Amino acid sequence: MKVLVLGFTKISYMPYMHFYIEQLKKYNCEVHLLYWKRDNNPDSESPKGIVTHIFDRYQEDSVPLRNKIGSFLEYRKYAKQILKKHSFDLIVVLHSTPGVLLSDVLTRKYKKKYVLDYRDFTYENFTFYKKIIHKLITNASATFVSSDAYRKYLPLIDNLYTSHNIVISDLENREIRKNKNRDISPIRLRFWGFIRHKEINMTIIKKLANDRRFELHYHGREQKTGQFLKQYCVESKIKNIFFQGEYKPENKYDFIKNTDLVHNIYENDIKTTNAMGNKYYDGLTFYIPQLCNEGSFMGDQLKKNKVGIALNPDSPNFADEIYEYYRSIDWLSFENCCDNALNNIIIQYNDGVKTIERIINGKRVN
Repeated sequence: MKVLVLGFTKISYMPYMHFYIEQLKKYNCEVHLLYWKRDNNPDSESPKGIVTHIFDRYQEDSVPLRNKIGSFLEYRKYAKQILKKHSFDLIVVLHSTPGVLLSDVLTRKYKKKYVLDYRDFTYENFTFYKKIIHKLITNASATFVSSDAYRKYLPLIDNLYTSHNIVISDLENREIRKNKNRDISPIRLRFWGFIRHKEINMTIIKKLANDRRFELHYHGREQKTGQFLKQYCVESKIKNIFFQGEYKPENKYDFIKNTDLVHNIYENDIKTTNAMGNKYYDGLTFYIPQLCNEGSFMGDQLKKNKVGIALNPDSPNFADEIYEYYRSIDWLSFENCCDNALNNIIIQYNDGVKTIERIINGKRVN
């Protein structure tokens, strides 16, 4: 079987692709990966044994949609060339946006021959976009959603599955933080990923600035928001907040083992209130408590599974609440809660593996 994995960003930013690629390689499929080189910063290496197609065009992420349309159309053109040149038996679409850009091709030429990975709520507030998403899902072999909270926006069909952003290879390193001292001062909060959401991060920074009880570290892309926050800290002479720059996924163990609390707070807006971020799974995997926004779906999951705390950064007692929570953790109980939550996730992960295997073997998935 010849399969195209249709990515929409750099390899480093698509750890979820390995869920699909690992199953495809297991069945000796000829795997092609199309990915978008959006900048000149170092990227992770392509998985071994696959054919890569690189769409090379600079594009900032933190700009309005109108500033991306030209790049989106060029991406569509390039992807159509790859599809025309090769005869693929299956397409794995790693985001709803490339699915929408190629919806006419997918629903006409690849009906029931593509898998859609519905990862983020993007432009569904536009009615026409939402209609295309529904059509894509209806015509897909299967659709995987990265958060169960998205299901309320999607068609009620049987071939809709939950995809968790867990990296199975990380399980080999689960103990890297657990085996180190937890009685740390200052408490080291850490964010990793694309640095965005200026307003809420400004609020957090101001609440923790020069508080000797804490350090706050940011790792990741520093586009406009990251650069603004970094400059603000310099100008305000804030000594306990640090920007460490971009990193490769394989290097995250270096800072995870020195993390006490995961900063997993995002704005409660239409795009992120219902999201389940990669760091949620990192927190469970590496036994690190995490901090989410009160009222978010991810915050609700934290409370349900007892693996962190959901707070409102606007609270006047925000810093005290973090400190009191961390100092009150019963670590044995917390670690058991991480294990229980992770075990349930792995059950669903394995169900997803079986679904992909059925598709590869040409069987119905429902």
